[in-house]
Amino acid sequence: ASFTLLCFRSPLVTALIFGLLLQAPFTQPSTITRPNFVLLLADDLGIGDVGCYGNDTIRTPNIDGLAKEGVKLTQHIAAAPLCTPSRAAFLTGRYPLRSGMDAINDYRVIFWNAGSGGLPPNETTFAKILQHQGYSTGLIGKWHQGVNCESRNDHCHHPLKHGFDYFYGMPFTLISDCQPTETPEMDRAFRRKLWLSTQMIGLITLTAVLGRLTGLISVHWRTLTCLAAFSLLFFISWFSSYGFVRYWNCIMMRNHGITEQPMVTDRTTSLILRESISFIERNKHKPFLLFLSFLHSHTPLLTTEKFLGRSRHGLYGDNVEEMDWMVGQVLDAIDKEGLRETTLVYFASDHGGWLERQEGERQLGGWNGIYKGGKAMGGWEGGIRVPGIFRWPGVLPAGTVIDEPTSLMDIYPTVVHLAGGEVPQDRVMDGRDLLPLLRGAAAHSEHEFLFHYCGVHLHAVRWHQRDTGAVWKAHYMTPIFSPPGAGACYDRGFCQCFGEGVTHHEPPLLFELSQDPSEAKPLSADTEPLFDTVIRKIGRAVEEHRRTLTPVPEQLSVSNVVWKPWLQPCCGTFPFCWCDKEGDN
Repeated sequence: ASFTLLCFRSPLVTALIFGLLLQAPFTQPSTITRPNFVLLLADDLGIGDVGCYGNDTIRTPNIDGLAKEGVKLTQHIAAAPLCTPSRAAFLTGRYPLRSGMDAINDYRVIFWNAGSGGLPPNETTFAKILQHQGYSTGLIGKWHQGVNCESRNDHCHHPLKHGFDYFYGMPFTLISDCQPTETPEMDRAFRRKLWLSTQMIGLITLTAVLGRLTGLISVHWRTLTCLAAFSLLFFISWFSSYGFVRYWNCIMMRNHGITEQPMVTDRTTSLILRESISFIERNKHKPFLLFLSFLHSHTPLLTTEKFLGRSRHGLYGDNVEEMDWMVGQVLDAIDKEGLRETTLVYFASDHGGWLERQEGERQLGGWNGIYKGGKAMGGWEGGIRVPGIFRWPGVLPAGTVIDEPTSLMDIYPTVVHLAGGEVPQDRVMDGRDLLPLLRGAAAHSEHEFLFHYCGVHLHAVRWHQRDTGAVWKAHYMTPIFSPPGAGACYDRGFCQCFGEGVTHHEPPLLFELSQDPSEAKPLSADTEPLFDTVIRKIGRAVEEHRRTLTPVPEQLSVSNVVWKPWLQPCCGTFPFCWCDKEGDN
């Protein structure tokens, strides 16, 4: 009888042990081996542009597949609503004003490759920590965190100074000026003013000369000569930079060397994809970090011919569908090298879609779904709520949806801890390790409060009341839409962070996001019994948060963002900067 009982029990015991072994990765973090990391970051992609977040007209099967096979975050928040500060926060795990990478003025991003501002050398990126942990680290695509400080070749802000072993891509960002057939985008309104001023000065000079020649005006030739010289110098002073934006900003680099100046946009997509797959193939036998920072879906929406006209949303939709195809190609490369089970894949966007980006009847910016606002708006959800997807087969439970507040800054401690490193202890870190939440070991996010800045101006604060599940959001400032009620700042192209472009709220506008995610119905003391309690609680959190801030050099000050010819990356002898080494190859 005992033999029979033992025979009966042994398959049960075996099955039980096998089942426990299968469950171990979800409950025992100590069993996790160091994974590879593939971080995919889209540019200007709206949360409403992706199928798994509700879009049923733009086809994104590969991104949707990541969500089905992994974890989808529905309240994933960028630390800033524009490229430069958001990416600085992503790389450092800290609010961008802690590193000086958010602005007190209207220059809210890096404007020139030849500016002197950028991610400070004393900031420690997650790539630098992984580099010290023995990882091969690569950045393919967009950087937009500065290049040089004091000389053309000091590369103090360059990716290779911030923990990346390999870099191929744009040190700047894609803009319409990079495409000769497109209308210039960079500082468009300011450029129009400069052209108008030049024409007026020239007209005054010409009128004075003609008046002198006809005897209608009595003026010395020396005065006319000085006036003509001033006209010429004024023109040269701005045209030397704005007249050659395509040569100064639209360049491609491999490590410290320039490969294209200006970039040849027809082949950019294929080169970025080739470099990404090549990096995976070269490093398949050792742990690696690949940060693929897409140029999609930023204007001018570079899209190869085979994707043109395929979507139901014009060129923007075509561009998003091509990016999704690129995601699929990278995932195929991971599978081909047998790295699927040992690679953590992450997909997100740096901030919300650009509602105001239009050319005539063409909508060239993204869609933010049910959320109010968009790019450049630091408080409204549409500017900061982005897609967030993780996939790691066998470790993260497939098909999981998490509604807790999370941040792009959380990638830093999550990646660092998984790689066996430690986050810096000598500075305030704002990101939180997501692994317990992603694996189901924790029910709630570690973020009780998230602070939503527009430049250095605090526009809103989110409070996650864990005991009730409520997510309160108080707006201290909101942008003034133009035209009124339009939902964006179409008259300006961007919404402002301060001054006459915002409305101050006292008491703050209050919303409960779990009940009103579109922020359509502000609460008041008359409609919400907890109104005063919530406002006081958030106010105390703001005071505590501000005590953690320390003064740092402003990387986006006017003196740092202006074009400095002695800092201009150049593949020839300045100012004769031109090369096409990819074409030569």
